[in-house]
Amino acid sequence: MSTRPEPLFPLFAKLETLEGVGPKTAQHFAGLGVVTPRDLLFTLPQSGIDRRLRDTVKDAALPDTLTVAVTIGRHTEPRTKGGAYRIHVEDAQTSFQLVFFHARGDFWKRQLPEGSRRIVSGRVELFDGIAQMVHPDFALPEAQAGDIPAFEPVYPLTHGITQKLMWKATRAALTRVPVVEEWIDPGQVAKAGWPAFGDALEAAHTPSALSQITATDPARERLAYDELFAHQITLALARQVERRKPGRAAVSDGRLQGRVLAGLPYEPTGAQTRAVREITADMASDRRMNRLLQGDVGAGKTLVAFMALLAAVEAGGQGVLMAPTEILARQHLAGLQPLAETAGVVLEILTGRDKGAERAAKLAALARGDIQILCGTHAVFQESVVFHDLRLAVVDEQHRFGVRQRLELGRKGRLADVLVMTATPIPRSLALAQYGDMDVSVLDEKPPGRKPIQTVVISTERYDQVVDRLRAAMAEGRQCYWVCPLVEESEVSDLTSAEERFKRLRATLGEGRVGLVHGQMPPADKDAAMAAFQRGDTQLLVATTVIEVGVDVPNASIMVIERAESFGLAQLHQLRGRVGRGSAASSCLLMYQPPLSETGAKRLEVLRESEDGFVIAETDLTMRGTGDLIGTAQSGIPRFRVADLERQAALMAVAQSDARKLLHDDPGLNTPRGRAVRLLLWLMRQDEAIRLISVG
Repeated sequence: MSTRPEPLFPLFAKLETLEGVGPKTAQHFAGLGVVTPRDLLFTLPQSGIDRRLRDTVKDAALPDTLTVAVTIGRHTEPRTKGGAYRIHVEDAQTSFQLVFFHARGDFWKRQLPEGSRRIVSGRVELFDGIAQMVHPDFALPEAQAGDIPAFEPVYPLTHGITQKLMWKATRAALTRVPVVEEWIDPGQVAKAGWPAFGDALEAAHTPSALSQITATDPARERLAYDELFAHQITLALARQVERRKPGRAAVSDGRLQGRVLAGLPYEPTGAQTRAVREITADMASDRRMNRLLQGDVGAGKTLVAFMALLAAVEAGGQGVLMAPTEILARQHLAGLQPLAETAGVVLEILTGRDKGAERAAKLAALARGDIQILCGTHAVFQESVVFHDLRLAVVDEQHRFGVRQRLELGRKGRLADVLVMTATPIPRSLALAQYGDMDVSVLDEKPPGRKPIQTVVISTERYDQVVDRLRAAMAEGRQCYWVCPLVEESEVSDLTSAEERFKRLRATLGEGRVGLVHGQMPPADKDAAMAAFQRGDTQLLVATTVIEVGVDVPNASIMVIERAESFGLAQLHQLRGRVGRGSAASSCLLMYQPPLSETGAKRLEVLRESEDGFVIAETDLTMRGTGDLIGTAQSGIPRFRVADLERQAALMAVAQSDARKLLHDDPGLNTPRGRAVRLLLWLMRQDEAIRLISVG
C-alpha cells in the first residue's frame, strides 16, 4: 500500500488538466493552497447569493443583492469624464437607477435600449435616497433568465482567481470524484443522517440556500468528519506503533513515595492521587508509556511528576525532568530538593552552563547510576549524556517540544516511559487534535490553601493609583510583578516597552527595589535578575512574558499586566497564576488602554469572572479561533480545510473513538472497511499514516 490507489489518480493530477485552467491560473490557485483537483473539492463556498427573481426592489432591506425584471427607461450621460452613466429603470412597483462608470461611446444604448425588457441582478444600495444598482452582475433579456443561478455559491478567492473561474474549476473537479466504499462506521452514518462521500461533495458545492453553508449542514459535517477521522486514524496508528514497542515494566513498591507523602504538610488532592495511580500503572505495564499530564496553574503537577520519578527510582532505574529554560530547570531543582532529601534520593541538575571538570564529574555519576533523578534543559539531549538506566523522561511545558523531541528523549533510555506536563489547559478538541496519540491525565482540582486571586480591570489612565497601590504593598514587604507587552520602544507601536517602564518605575519607587527581565537579555543577566527577585532583594519585577511559565515566588502577591487587551486569554490566565502562591491575599490588575473594543472587554470580563483555566481556554478558542491561539502554528495542530475545531469538538471525539475501535478490531486495515480507510488516508494526504501501515 505504498503507492497511491489508481481511483485517486484524476484527483491528484495537475490542475492544468482541468478545462479552462492554464499554467498561469494554476499558479494563482496555489495562493489558495490549491495544487490539485482534490484541493478544489475541499475548498467549499464560504457564503452564497440568493438571486431568485423578485417582483420589486421596493421595501427590500438595503443594501442587498436583488434580481428583478425591469423596463429600461431614459439614459443620462455622465457630466464629467469617467463619471456616472445612469439608466433609469422601472420594476413592477417602483423605479431605480442602474449606474455604470467609465462608459464608452453608445455601448449601453446598444446593450440596453430604451423601452426594452431586461432581468437585472446585483447589489442595490441607497444613495441620496435613490435606490441604485452599480455595475449589475447580470443584465440579460428575459429569454435568458435561466442563465442566472437561483442561488450562487461564493468561494474564497485570491489574486487572479474570480468567482466565475472558481465555479468552472470546481464543476470540472466534481466530475472526477470516484465511486468509493464507505469508510465511516455505518452506524455513525445512519445516526447522523450523512450522505455518501460523492453526494456530500456534490451537495456542498451546489447549495440552494444559506442554511446549507453552515458547519451543521449534513454534507459539510460529513466532509469535516472525513478530515477529522483521517487525522485520528493517523494518531491512533502512531499510538498503536508506539504501544507495540515493548516497554519495560518499571514496578515500584511505593516506599520512597510513602516517605514523601508522610512528610507533606497537606493531603494531595483526589485528582493528584488518581494521576499518580494512572502513571504508575502505565509504568508497571510492559508497554511504553506515552502520557500527557494536563493541569491548570497551581493544580500541583510537579508533585505528581516527582512521584512518577520516584516510581522509576523504586524500580531500580533513573528519571529525568526536562524544562524548556534554565530558570525553570533551576526552579524545579529548588522545589524538589527538599522532597528528594525526605525520600533519600540523589537529585542533580545539568544545563548548558555546566562546563569542564564539573560537567565531566556529573556525567560520570549519571553513567554509574549515582545520580538517580536529573533536572535539565535540552542539554540532556546531547550525545555525551549517558544514563545508567533511564526509566522515565518527564517533559515540562509541552508546546516547546515537538513529537520528534519526545521520541528522541525516549531513545536515551532503553524503552524509557515518557510523561509530558503542560500547564496550559487545552480545550478538549485541541487536546484530541494535538495529543490524540497520547493517554491523558487531567488535574482538575486545586490543592487546599490556594487563595482565590482578586482580578480587577482598570484603565491605563489610573496609572498613578496603581503605582500607589504597589508602593503600599512593598512597604508591607510584599513583592509584585509588572508585565509589559513589548521589549523596546518601536516607532509603529505605542505599547510601552519594558525598558521604558522599568526606568520610570525605578525613578518613582526607588533605585534598588525594581528589577528587569526580558527575552533579549543575555541568559546570565536574566537569571541574576530572577534570582534577586526570588531572594527578595528586589521587590518589583518588570518583565515581558518570559515569566509566564512556572516562575514561583510565594511572596509575590500583586500582578500588573499592562495593555492586557493585547494578550491572549490563556496567556493572561498563565500570568495571573504567578501570584496567589503564598499566604497573602493576591490580586491581578488588568490595565487596558481605552477605548476598549467589544471583544477586548468581553475577554477581560471572562478573566475577571473565572479562575478555571479549562473554562477560559474553551472561551479563548471560541472567541479567537484555532489559528490565533498562542503558538498553534508551531504546535502541531493540523490545519483542516472543512472541519472547524471550535465548533466541531464533539465530532473530533467521535472520530477518535471510532478510529481507536477500528484499529483495535482491524489493526492491519485489511477488512473491506479497513481498505476503504486506506483510500481515505491517501485522499487526505496522511503520508505519515500510510508509512506506519507499510511499516506495521
